[in-house]
Amino acid sequence: MTPAITVPTLILDEHKVRRNISRMVDKVKGLDIAFRPHFKTHQSAAVGEWFREAGVEKITVSSLRMAAYFAKAGWKDITNAFPVNIREMDLINQLAGDINLQLIVENTEAIEALRQQLQHPVHLFIKLNAGNNRTGLPPTNIDEITTIVQRIEEAEKLSFAGFLGHAGQTYQARGKEEIARIHEASLNSLNPVVDHFRADYPDLLFSYGDTPSGSTSNAFPGVDELRPGNFVFYDLTQATIGSCTLEDIAVAMACPVVSKHPERREIVVYGGGVHFSKDRLERNGVTTFGQPVRWTADGWEVIDDGISYVRKLSQEHGVVGVSPALFREITIGDVLGIVPVHSCMTADLMKAYQTMEGTSISMLTYM
Repeated sequence: MTPAITVPTLILDEHKVRRNISRMVDKVKGLDIAFRPHFKTHQSAAVGEWFREAGVEKITVSSLRMAAYFAKAGWKDITNAFPVNIREMDLINQLAGDINLQLIVENTEAIEALRQQLQHPVHLFIKLNAGNNRTGLPPTNIDEITTIVQRIEEAEKLSFAGFLGHAGQTYQARGKEEIARIHEASLNSLNPVVDHFRADYPDLLFSYGDTPSGSTSNAFPGVDELRPGNFVFYDLTQATIGSCTLEDIAVAMACPVVSKHPERREIVVYGGGVHFSKDRLERNGVTTFGQPVRWTADGWEVIDDGISYVRKLSQEHGVVGVSPALFREITIGDVLGIVPVHSCMTADLMKAYQTMEGTSISMLTYM
């Protein structure tokens, strides 16, 4: 087990992380498209250096504050894949003066605010709805998209970079075949509008990406740039979807055991919703908030017996139902490892990692 754990601690397996990075870098290189991984999962300058060592030069983030954090760490080509928040114009101007900054828009109001207040050049992607209905313009709405492109072209410090899409609905898939169907449908819906504008803008980029399709698909017709993020750690959701194996999951929460209840065959750990988030998952016919692991000499093994899983989370408590054998094995004061349902949210809550060797790795923190 790792060095002394006294409170919930997010353990990172550096070997697995580097392996996940290398695998995706090699895959995208083989596809002959650009790679702009999303850093919102790990949010760490130190982990970012492992990407840089693998040859990555440009990145994606999910907030301007995250962009500022990675710009300070030396990254010079950053896309913020979140719709422009015009209240952050000061930070936009600061970043645009220091790095090659790409922003995304989906309305003329944001473009007008940028036109009036921008002090440095910025590249704009237009967000298209790839089918998950979170943000983005319907790809069939050519007239509105044309108006937005024209407004961008009319603004002195703005340039039209292309289109950006995210098929987040792949996270609802169960199995590679379903991921493939969603992936194909998403690209079939987006490519016509991209092709429509390529005639007049031959250098435009189609930026696309999600971890399920990035991990399992081998064809990305029309796509110029891939932006998966969760693959750096993966998690229980991705293993259930079919994006990875349980052995690929590169983070596990180390939780002190504080109580045992033989009448329910449950143990209580120090590790609750403020550590994991309350993301849940239907797995093996039950609702789970995480799955326990057994520590090994060089990491951990996920206990996938269909019986042992995190049944409930409150603020600080985690209630874990376990098999009879595991119940006997665990004692109060032990440290139980649990792989999270959603590594992005878990990492964001924890704000730091500890490697298997006991090294602390910091993350972006918001003041």
